[in-house]
Parts: sequence; C-alpha cells; structure tokens
Amino acid sequence: MQSLIQVAGIKDRREAQMLLKSGVDWLGFPFRLPVHKEDISEAGAATVIASLEPPHAGVLITYLADPLEIIRLCQKLGTDKIQLHGEISLSQLHKLKEIAPQLFVIKSLIVKPGNLAHLESLVKQLGSLVDAFITDTHDPLTGADGATGKTHDWSISRRLVEISSRPLILAGGLNPRNVRSAILQVRPAGVDVHTGIEDASGRKDARKVAAFVAEARAAFALTGSSGWASR
Repeated sequence: MQSLIQVAGIKDRREAQMLLKSGVDWLGFPFRLPVHKEDISEAGAATVIASLEPPHAGVLITYLADPLEIIRLCQKLGTDKIQLHGEISLSQLHKLKEIAPQLFVIKSLIVKPGNLAHLESLVKQLGSLVDAFITDTHDPLTGADGATGKTHDWSISRRLVEISSRPLILAGGLNPRNVRSAILQVRPAGVDVHTGIEDASGRKDARKVAAFVAEARAAFALTGSSGWASR
C-alpha cells in the first residue's frame, strides 16, 4: 500500500462516483460510532460498495470491538476492509484474525497530548495483528476521535511511520491547503480526509476534492510514492 487516498463519510452513490472520478482510491463508511451520526444507511453503503470495481474499495469504519459483530457488519456491507476506530483488546484482535483472516484490518491511533509513548507501544504490540495503521486527532471539546476537522502534531505521526512494520495512513484535519505539507513531513503510505473537502452543507465539494487529490498526488510523487495497491 502506498500513495493511497481515502475519503470518509460518503452520503450516496452520486457522491461516491464523483470521488472516484476525481481520483480517490478507497471510500470510508463510518458505522456504529458513539459520537458522530451516520452519513448513509447500511443498506445504502452496501449498494455503493457493490458498485465499486477493484482496486477501489469500501472501508467499514467502526468502534465495534466484538469480532463476531465486526464480521457480521462487514458481510452485510460486502467489504473485507475494516478500520477499527475504538478500543479493542489483543485477544479480540487475535480472534478476529483467526476467524476472518481475509479481512484487511486498519487500526486507528488517536493522537492526544502526551500519549506518544502509548502509541509507540500500540504500534509494536499490534503490528503482527493488523495490516495498517491510521493516525487521527482527538477533540477534547467534543470527545470525538476523528472527523474533527483538526490536525495533530505531525511529528508524532512521522515517528510512528519510522517505527511501524505496517503502512500508516495519515488523517486529522487534512484539506487541500495542508495535505502536501503533511505528506512531505510525515511520509505516510496514504492520507484520509473527511470534513476537509466538504461544503457548508456537509457534502463533498467537487472542486475541493479535485484540489486535494492533485496536492496529494504531487506530494506523493515528491516522496517517491507514485502508485498504490491493495493487499
């Protein structure tokens, strides 16, 4: 996996098609979240995911931790890619990989002030149980982890890239104005954007999407990552 562009918070098939035409690789669908409301129904997401042709893919983003619940929801949506955004134990991850080894598991690393040592420990502990990591931002005002529109200290993500045995995706407050700088500083395998390319109504803005993709691709080219591939 390299130079991956993922967009989260897809509202419908029309929006999905616009994103794919603009050069986006993976589409993220948040479900079963404790803070944010869902952008689309599970049935609607399944319809969008079924319309995707490889290497494009839909990614389930969730706080679920029970392996059987995760697998059932993946099956319902028709995806084999899962982003685990909440707390999950080592035993639960072991069970998930044992029952469903075909799943591509991305584990979020939520950046908070003073938690670098904890994140370093997670990267080392979970490297053999996941396929990729994604760093994102905690908002202390709302309690939200991700989709905050806020950046974090990119030097932390850079440090995690350096020590991780797995690819790392950078998220958190990215937009067309800062994504190039973020990629050049962090050197991630991919980037994820949600609110940074939306208009005032909360829908993805085609002009912002095009600008984000152009800036990200230019930065990836400068870092020597000109292509991407799934597992």
